[in-house]
Amino acid sequence: MKKYDVVALGELLIDFTESGLSAQGNRLLEVNPGGAPCNVLSMLNNLGKKTNFIGKIGKDMFGDLLEEALVSVGIGIDGLKRDDEVNTTLAFVHTKEGGDREFSFYRNPGADMMLSEDDVDPALVGDTKIFHFGTLSMTHDSCRAATKKAIRIAEESGAILSFDPNLREPLWKSLDDAKEQVSYGMRHCQILKISDNEIRWFTGEEDFDKGIRKLQAEYDIPLILLSMGKDGSRAYTKDQRVEVPACIQENTIETTGAGDTFGACILNYVLEHGFREYSDEELKEMLSFANAAASIVTTRKGALRVMPQREEVEAMLKL
Repeated sequence: MKKYDVVALGELLIDFTESGLSAQGNRLLEVNPGGAPCNVLSMLNNLGKKTNFIGKIGKDMFGDLLEEALVSVGIGIDGLKRDDEVNTTLAFVHTKEGGDREFSFYRNPGADMMLSEDDVDPALVGDTKIFHFGTLSMTHDSCRAATKKAIRIAEESGAILSFDPNLREPLWKSLDDAKEQVSYGMRHCQILKISDNEIRWFTGEEDFDKGIRKLQAEYDIPLILLSMGKDGSRAYTKDQRVEVPACIQENTIETTGAGDTFGACILNYVLEHGFREYSDEELKEMLSFANAAASIVTTRKGALRVMPQREEVEAMLKL
C-alpha cells in the first residue's frame, strides 16, 4: 500500500494574470498561485485523492503565498524546499482573444530551477501510486538531474509514471534541447498527456493520428491522451482511438489550467478503475469527465485555487 495517490515534481510559481484596468487606464495584474504540477494535484485533491509536491520556491513574499496556497487546497508539502538566495519564479500571462495565452517568465534564474538531487526524498517518491512530471523541471542541469533521479526512484518502486510535456518555448536554450528532454519523458512514462500544438511540433505531422502513430512506433506508451482545446480530446491505446467533443462554455475567460485539470481527471480515473486496458465506452467516460472539468476552469481566473468539485463536473455532464 502506498501512502500517496499522486506525487508530482516541477515548477511552482506566481502567475500574474490580467484583471482589467485601473482608474488611470493602467493594466491591472492579479497574483495567482500557479505551476502545472500543482494545478494537477489541486484537482486531484478535490476528487478525494492524497497528494504531495516536490519543488523549490524562494524565501520571499511570493514563496510564502505559494506555500500557503498549497496547504489551503490540501496538497502535501513534504517535498517543498525554500531557496535562500534565488527568488520565486514569476510568470506574466497575457490572454489573447479567444482565451489562449502567451507567457513572459522572470526565471533567470528562478527558485524552481534550483531544485537539486539532494532535494529529492527517495522515501516520498517511492511511496506514491502515480508519479507525475513535466519538462519545465528539465530545462536546466540541476533541476533536470533532480527530475531524472525522481523518475528512477519511481520506476524502481513500481509507480505509474505520468508525463505532460507542457512546452514553454521561451524557457529552453534551444528547441532541440527541448525535443531531447521530451523524448526522455516519453521513454519513461506509461501515461502521456499531450496537446495539439505539442504533437505537431514534436512529430512534424499536421494530422494528429499520424503524429500519434509516430509516437507509438518509437515509444512504448500504453495510454496517450490528446487535448485539442475547443475540438475536444482523444485517447489512444495500441488498438484504440476514442474521441469526445469539448464542453463549450459561452462564458470562457481564459484557458489557464484547463490542460492540467484534464490531465488530473485522467489520473483520477486510472486511480479509481485501475491501470489496465479500457473499453471504448470506458475511455469515453474518462474523456467526458475530463473535458467537462476542464471547461469549468476556463470560466474562472487562475487555476490552482479554483478547481471544480466532483459535483460540479457531474452536473455539467447532465446538461
